[in-house]
Amino acid sequence: MTGIDKSAPAPGDSCPALEESAAELVAELAARGARVAVAESLTGGLVTAQLTGIPGASRVLNGGIVAYNTTVKTTLLGVSAELLARCGAVNTDVARQMAVGVCRALAVSGRPSELGISTTGVAGPAPQDGVNPGVVFLGIAWRGGVRAIPLSLSGDRAEIRTAATAAAITEALRAVRMPVTR
Repeated sequence: MTGIDKSAPAPGDSCPALEESAAELVAELAARGARVAVAESLTGGLVTAQLTGIPGASRVLNGGIVAYNTTVKTTLLGVSAELLARCGAVNTDVARQMAVGVCRALAVSGRPSELGISTTGVAGPAPQDGVNPGVVFLGIAWRGGVRAIPLSLSGDRAEIRTAATAAAITEALRAVRMPVTR
């Protein structure tokens, strides 16, 4: 898993680097005529909040779903109930399925979002289903592909959630900027 230097502020505090990354993501999506949808578990809406804080975000953001409850992951996002029962909610496959599912769930006029971002993990302070705090998986669905990014974060609950938010926006920006290869 990737370790993250969590110099991010607590949720609600200002973080110029995070705001800059969110602004860059909004600009990149707008330039491509692409839209984004976000599915969040441990971040509880922080990724969506960062994006909505950027002027012009309404041109690119279809919306966000906070799927904190496992059943919501299945009913709204289409995550496999069998996968959740077998592996729990904190793993790469769930992150991928959340990212793909939110693109469909938040389609506008029948058009799915081109970019799906998802977060799942354990913020702590206690382990969840045998998974330690700081274990996080991001899902990024873009241009028909989907990948999961494992993270190993440290800090208190707020620091883990904020670092996961920053990483999700950074990874989404990286995916959007990646050249298309054919």
